[in-house]
Amino acid sequence: MGLKYTEEKLNSLDKETIIQLFLSQQEQLESINQNLRLVLEQMADLKRHRFGRSTERHETEGQISFMEVDGTVVFFNEAEAVAAETEDTEGTPPRKRPRKRIGKREEDLSGLPVVVIEHSLEEAELEQCFGEKGWKELPDEVYRRYAFTPAKVEVEEHHVKVYAGKETDRIIKAPHPKSLLRGSLVSPSLEAAIMNAKYVNAVPLYRQEQEFERYGLPISRQNMANWTIQCADRYLAVLYDYLHQKLYGYHVLQADETPVLVNKDGRNAGSKSYMWVYRTSQMYPDRQIVLYEYQRTRNASHPREFLKGFNGICVTDGYQVYHTLEKEREDLKIAGCWSHGRRRFDEAVKALPKAKQKESLAYLALTMIQAIYREEKPLKDLPAEERKRRRDLSVRPLVEAYFVWLKENIHKVPQKGKTWEGFNYCLNQEKYLKVFLEDGEVPMHNNAAEQSIRGFCIGKKNWVMIDTIAGAKSSAIIYSIAETAKANHLKPYDYFEYLLTEIPKHMEDKDLRFCEDLLPWSPALPDNCRK
Repeated sequence: MGLKYTEEKLNSLDKETIIQLFLSQQEQLESINQNLRLVLEQMADLKRHRFGRSTERHETEGQISFMEVDGTVVFFNEAEAVAAETEDTEGTPPRKRPRKRIGKREEDLSGLPVVVIEHSLEEAELEQCFGEKGWKELPDEVYRRYAFTPAKVEVEEHHVKVYAGKETDRIIKAPHPKSLLRGSLVSPSLEAAIMNAKYVNAVPLYRQEQEFERYGLPISRQNMANWTIQCADRYLAVLYDYLHQKLYGYHVLQADETPVLVNKDGRNAGSKSYMWVYRTSQMYPDRQIVLYEYQRTRNASHPREFLKGFNGICVTDGYQVYHTLEKEREDLKIAGCWSHGRRRFDEAVKALPKAKQKESLAYLALTMIQAIYREEKPLKDLPAEERKRRRDLSVRPLVEAYFVWLKENIHKVPQKGKTWEGFNYCLNQEKYLKVFLEDGEVPMHNNAAEQSIRGFCIGKKNWVMIDTIAGAKSSAIIYSIAETAKANHLKPYDYFEYLLTEIPKHMEDKDLRFCEDLLPWSPALPDNCRK
């Protein structure tokens, strides 16, 4: 606690002592003000996370651009610059409003089966209205309505013919599908429905149990859990391992991880486990692979093992374990994520009063990053080599200027605040944030990996935790198949059912080439699996 001075004590002090005392008090006040600003920023950020919108959209008046001129970053309003260049030219004709598309509803219904229901009048009714033969038929009026049939449950009773020789002891049976699980009533269609409900639609097993009861089907959640774990480990794991090997054939991957609670993992209650996700780059629009992996910890040994056969570039957030792997290997490069770089600035801006937001360095940093994104967006559909060439022309100068600006202004930012975190993150990650400029197949952010793990995050909000390690590992396998199916525009339920029907036929095979016909992009897949 600071000393309290009376008027008498102050009068007894010489001038130099009073000056030193005043300067000391001034430093203390500045420190208190800075700490207060940090506390207010944290409170505003917590309030926004709890009650505010989660969007990171950044609104600017006009398009602000920037460039580096003689080592100095110069800003200008792009709209004004364009207007100044074109004010002496002839006026351009106004942009025509696009015509409204016709037949959109017909397009929406084109893939659905149609049941025609006719409505007509009896001949006697027509004679009463028009007299005998006093009418003619006009073209029908056609109305379309969606018809929905609730799920139904039937019992498949397989009668397998058995034959025996009259003069021999030989007995043969007619060909028939093998049981999915010996001694169990579960079928591929039922197990596919359970997997689709939990791992695609985030419906926990206890709610599925209640729904089955309404259909008169007494299936316990324990049975569903056992079926799911066994089917994942016995059948779907075969395709999972095959996809894992396929993953090594790509040049660019993306990775992320999220915490999960596993109830019975041999540790204290509440101990965090992690679900890791690895996927092919979003720059590859076809043949997408998304794989989850459950691990008890978040250390470097897990991606080290999972990526041991991969040579190329992996896009991640700033988590240090990935950088550790890069230092260990010459054939692995880590690329950074610009979305993580801008996120801290976005939080800093939203923590400020609206009147002060546009005056802040965080707002200016967001605007600069938005300009980089704006130049990158039109390059999305270009071939990798052309995208690299265009990045060198339009994106690289903005990236270089952005880092020059960061280094010029970081000393102006109070430490430990959100804005300082944004500056510090970007400068520490500069090497990784620039990797996308060197290779046209590398995206500038890791959004695709975050989106791939979103389905799992939505699910865990409903079921809160996984009961056992076996359940966590099987969940990783099933989520992998579901997310890979969605990424390749398949219908997960139909794909699950097809896999659980086909893979059991090959359990004795030593050659896994049959998996080629099961891949999400295989032409051998039945049409009902595709959207």
